[in-house]
Amino acid sequence: MKTTFAPEQLNDPATATSEKAIRTCVHCGFCTATCPTYVLLGDERDSPRGRIYLIKDMLEKNATPTAEVVTHIDRCLSCLSCTTTCPSGVDYMHLIDHARLHVENTYQRPITDRLMRWALLTILPHRARFGAAIALGKLVSPLQGLFEKLGAKRIAALLRMARTSKASAAELASSKAMSARKGSVLLQSGCIEPVLRPEFQAATIRLLNRQGYDVARAPGETCCGALAHHLGQEDEALTMARRNVDAWSTSRDEAGAIVVTASGCGSMIKDYGFLLRNDPAYATRAASISALAKDISEFVAMDSRPVTAATRKIRIAYHAACSLQHGQKITTHPRRLLEQAGFEVVTPVDAHLCCGSAGTYSILQPEIANRLGDRKAATLEALAPVAIAVGNIGCAQHIGMRTALPVVHIAELLDWAAGGPCPKALEQIESQKEMPRE
Repeated sequence: MKTTFAPEQLNDPATATSEKAIRTCVHCGFCTATCPTYVLLGDERDSPRGRIYLIKDMLEKNATPTAEVVTHIDRCLSCLSCTTTCPSGVDYMHLIDHARLHVENTYQRPITDRLMRWALLTILPHRARFGAAIALGKLVSPLQGLFEKLGAKRIAALLRMARTSKASAAELASSKAMSARKGSVLLQSGCIEPVLRPEFQAATIRLLNRQGYDVARAPGETCCGALAHHLGQEDEALTMARRNVDAWSTSRDEAGAIVVTASGCGSMIKDYGFLLRNDPAYATRAASISALAKDISEFVAMDSRPVTAATRKIRIAYHAACSLQHGQKITTHPRRLLEQAGFEVVTPVDAHLCCGSAGTYSILQPEIANRLGDRKAATLEALAPVAIAVGNIGCAQHIGMRTALPVVHIAELLDWAAGGPCPKALEQIESQKEMPRE
């Protein structure tokens, strides 16, 4: 795609990166077939190719976008399915991030939108605040229907999340290897997952201990910054990234990896090297931290001793999070690990499409998110599984509120197969003897 950026504009590293991405696009349109919003809405402006045109015009003119342009940029889930499909290798991820930053720096959002975004950034990245907000939300969750009738769909979405959550303030301690020690790892704590589903990391710790790894936390660690980053709040996101680089650099010692159980966080941490590339004080260390970050499925798959001690042959529907399959390009590890552990694994026909969670998207764009979530739950249920396995907390919550099927983390199943406790979500089914044993 031809561009007309002025030479002085290209002196800005972000603009230079965006200009390269735009020029790489050849208008082929392959991305439209795998873009969730285009598949739903059928509007070219809600496809990656259409958004690239809008972003090109906005950035070249260094113009304040119109409300219409902002609407189409906001509707992007950042699922990155388009990058998997694109034959030309367009760097859409950093292009849409730059577009969001430009929008936030130039466009005056309506007051209600600004207040909602401020509340999300003030609460979600902070574990204690988020836990308190969930507790409060449970108290007023019976009003969800009223807010929906009044048209306050974003508030209704928040109350729905609170009503269906199983929040816990439990803090998971570090622990030592249970078998011949092979090394140590740092476990990323996160901010949302420990509140909503602490059992995810509890299972991860047991699994890693059983595999021979000490598990430790890094004092001073904070939110990965993904929520702020995808809302166009670059300064706040980079502040969080720098704080984590400091914390992990100090604590890493002999740690062979920084293990991440939420793939959305993993995608962000693996991008620290790029995001801080122009910061002389952090560039080298950030790149090192990015190289150390491993999704739990990725790390376990690297181990010389796969989990093979399963005693249950049950049917599991695997939902591949966009941040894992498209963002981190991890596509085979989770399914192979589950199969090695003795589970029958099936995937939905729309495995490449987003479930609609996408960080804060399910709150800020509830109509589209609900349609995507309902469709994903239906295609997963059509597989007739005993449970749904995920690798990201956002997907777990978004899908979980739409199905009666248990939604569990991959690490919970692997831990169970290797001798750990039955996942909480499966306890009732297990007690009913509905799971045949090999």
